[in-house]
Amino acid sequence: MTPAAPADEQAASPIPTTVAASTGAAAPRARLVPPPAAAAPGAADAAGAAGAAEPWVEPGRHDAEIERLFGAGGPLGPAVGDYRPRRSQTDMAKAIADAIAKQTTLIAEAGTGTGKTFAYLVPALMWGGKTIVSTGTKNLQDQLFLRDIPTVRAALQAPVSVALLKGRSNYVCHYHLERTLQNGRMTSREDVGNLREISRFIKMTSSGDKAELARVPENAPIWNLVTSTRDNCMGAECQYYQDCFVMKARKEAQQADVVVVNHHLFFADVALKDTGVAELLPSANTIIFDEAHQLPDTATLFFGDTFSTSQVLELCRDVLAEGLSNARDGADWGKVVTVVEKAARDLRLTFSQDIVRMSLAQIAPSSDFFPALQHLKDELDGMIAVLETQAVRAETLEQCRVRGVELAQQLAAWKFDPKARVTPGEEAVFWVEAYTTSLQLHKTPLSIAPIFNGQREGVPRSWIFTSATLAVKNDFKHFAEQMGLADEPARSWPSPFDYEKQGILYVPQNMPDPNSMGYIDVVLDKALPIIEAAGGRTFLLCTTLRAVKRAAERLRDEFAKRGLPYPLFVQGDKGRTELLDQFRKSGNGVLIGSQSFWEGVDVRGEALSLVIIDKLPFAPPDDPVLAARIEVMEKQGKNGFMHHTLPEAIINLKQGAGRLIRDEGDRGVLMLCDPRVISKPYGRRIWQSLPPFKRSREEAEVLEFFRNLPPTTAGNAAAKDSDL
Repeated sequence: MTPAAPADEQAASPIPTTVAASTGAAAPRARLVPPPAAAAPGAADAAGAAGAAEPWVEPGRHDAEIERLFGAGGPLGPAVGDYRPRRSQTDMAKAIADAIAKQTTLIAEAGTGTGKTFAYLVPALMWGGKTIVSTGTKNLQDQLFLRDIPTVRAALQAPVSVALLKGRSNYVCHYHLERTLQNGRMTSREDVGNLREISRFIKMTSSGDKAELARVPENAPIWNLVTSTRDNCMGAECQYYQDCFVMKARKEAQQADVVVVNHHLFFADVALKDTGVAELLPSANTIIFDEAHQLPDTATLFFGDTFSTSQVLELCRDVLAEGLSNARDGADWGKVVTVVEKAARDLRLTFSQDIVRMSLAQIAPSSDFFPALQHLKDELDGMIAVLETQAVRAETLEQCRVRGVELAQQLAAWKFDPKARVTPGEEAVFWVEAYTTSLQLHKTPLSIAPIFNGQREGVPRSWIFTSATLAVKNDFKHFAEQMGLADEPARSWPSPFDYEKQGILYVPQNMPDPNSMGYIDVVLDKALPIIEAAGGRTFLLCTTLRAVKRAAERLRDEFAKRGLPYPLFVQGDKGRTELLDQFRKSGNGVLIGSQSFWEGVDVRGEALSLVIIDKLPFAPPDDPVLAARIEVMEKQGKNGFMHHTLPEAIINLKQGAGRLIRDEGDRGVLMLCDPRVISKPYGRRIWQSLPPFKRSREEAEVLEFFRNLPPTTAGNAAAKDSDL
């Protein structure tokens, strides 16, 4: 399969960073006055926040210019090698240009291959004024900044400046690097080598962005010691303030016409006011969220409140270091921090399981958890009292005191009463999450809509929400209600792919209940002949890590027994990016992954011809936040499963299914093993939300499909990351 025109799906991995760059003078673009109404036929597939179809769409002021820019003789052709006009892309660009002109909101779903990146970048760069583009991941952020925006800017000859703004944890901190070099407490030779690389890097970099230092892995432990957090940043008191990479990036972002951020950064700022986005929002004319389907989860994460024992342990580490450096005679610092550290660890040990997720109401009143929680609060208060007597001796000690007070306030705001329930008006759920070595106390809002709407109030501006997966059977109600956008216009544009000719949706027969013992083994029994017919070239997407582990063990054995030469790539063995690169290069690999591989993965061409999904991706029924939200819905007379659980699963399933056909030249099979798609009444709603593949339940038909594919050339996979 030879890759054809670039399509439009991209992604990678989240969290913040800051790097600014600009090319060309920052010339202000025209701010648009709401244009008068008109009328013309529209190509939208669906319209209205609830998905109601409209017979025509009001034309916009820039329609003629959009037609020229996206037309066969327009400037985009020479800029993009294999560019060709796509009606869906042009019409989407018109709708976005119109929303920008009228300073209104638009929810825009673009099928894979539409070319949504260019569809929003062209109107944004031409008429968007000060624009913030927020992406789901840092990888997509870098891709937009380094590739897509420069391409569009050059094609349009648009004199706009562009900045990349990430969170502070992505920039080397001069102060913390210096302190780490002086302390020299490295636990491994690898840390020593990485620290040496970072020391060299800081002398050469102009941005300080750790993404530029490929020699040190992004998840290397050393980064935690040489970057700052909101808690331990010295701010204007720091001796390196003038050279601070974080402040430099924020300044460049303020001066730029277009700023590229990510969702984590955007919403962290709403909660913390510490990412630089708050300084940008007042002057922004246009805000575009790409991969907008991720917003409800990301916003929920940051609009809530979380207290973690790891924060306490980090504070103790800093108190010990700063106390010994600046007030050695002021207290027995070892003893001061040891009792707090022990209390934090003891709180974690009140749960014997490795992983715990439970609501406050599920914790037994007689549990050791509640006294341990009170004990930690008491010991933390004791450490704060010591810091209050010594804080005048050093700014860093005062900073530790402030951090301690903030943590104590967070802890005090949590529910200590084992009989406590969510009270009317509070609209939040209190729950506990325990990991191997830490414990988190969460207060999570049941609805983010009022909080997000509060943020959107004020200065009129355009808000664009776009993704390939926002609707359920052309109905945007679920996403719109979650985000508080129920009255806003929503439109969708179909994919240009011929799904019926390019692929098959295969649901195998005689599958057991997905919750039965040994289910994954039956999935593999059904999958093995199909994997062999496909010549490897397979994604096996699982809904649990346990299934990933079992599938890896079984396929390793089966490939060895059958003499099948398919390299196996398993989530967790290596980093995500490295696994994908190796999978693409192999040409006949089998990749097994869970949630992180369901979206943001683009493998075109011959390397991927079979996507197997073990189960419908329903959220775990014991999820405390989900359970609380469903309880509220059912009190309102709604069916929680149909109103929330099913739409969430369908949107996730659409993401997983979207991994298969990435290009007009791709062909393949989507194998959905969950029998509930056929046996349950809601199965029809799922079918109708997926791409319109030819459907089959016959293994023989699938084997015949692969036999009729042209011979493959191993390793001839295209690795494009974005549909432009």
